Amino acid sequence: MGLVIRRATPADAQVLSQLAARTFVETFGHLYPDADLQHFLRDSYAVDKQALILAHPDYAVWLLECDGVAVGHAAAGPCGLPHPQVRPGDGELKRLYVLREHQSGGWGGRLFQAALDWLERDGPRTLWIGVWSQNLGAQRFYARHGFEHVGDYEFVVGTTRDHEFILRRPPHAA
Repeated sequence: MGLVIRRATPADAQVLSQLAARTFVETFGHLYPDADLQHFLRDSYAVDKQALILAHPDYAVWLLECDGVAVGHAAAGPCGLPHPQVRPGDGELKRLYVLREHQSGGWGGRLFQAALDWLERDGPRTLWIGVWSQNLGAQRFYARHGFEHVGDYEFVVGTTRDHEFILRRPPHAA
């Protein structure tokens, strides 16, 4: 099984749309009424939205591929989290997902590192992550990488409002 990470391009919009929806459903689909979930997926992971992100110079997405088939992804860009201390120039890990059958092999960590390296390509800066308050494994992972809980917000999927944590890591010295 050949696993590789590569930077996604606008030509990957369809693949990213399908993978993002699949990984979200696999991870969180059980939390939402079906109508809310389907609306969220159609809106958030629409092919045209993925194409815009992939073509935008301020955003980057990486695909984890197994024998040429996308099985994970990470996305990064400017911070959009609702926290009063977010400043222009701060970066955010927007998404980090690996399909269940490809987890526990260290590839999520490699995707994470690719995103952090890109976010800090021009030097250290404050980095942010939003994570579901009940995703304890992700919280432990991010804490090991210097992220601390600094706020809360609601992540809305239809009529459901998830309690999310806002994590922040200050700039590291180069």
